[in-house]
Amino acid sequence: MNKKKKPGKVAALQYDPETDIAPRLTAYGQGDIAEKILEVARTNDIPIQHDQALVEILSTLELGSEIPEEIYDLVAEIFAFVYRLSSF
Repeated sequence: MNKKKKPGKVAALQYDPETDIAPRLTAYGQGDIAEKILEVARTNDIPIQHDQALVEILSTLELGSEIPEEIYDLVAEIFAFVYRLSSF
């Protein structure tokens, strides 16, 4: 019997430069909720970056809130990752 391992914690960010000052936390969860978040991301061709340290920080925010300035550097790394993916 091969049980599929459930993902740990995941978080999703969204950024609209026309309305947002900084990216917003739009989803957060673990277990079944994490699976659903990842499924939605894959279905919509949204890049997935694995960074558990950042997820731990994001998990302390309220849904819908903008990320704090203290973690701009970490999130900038993700945006650079997404940019590199979209360049191909």
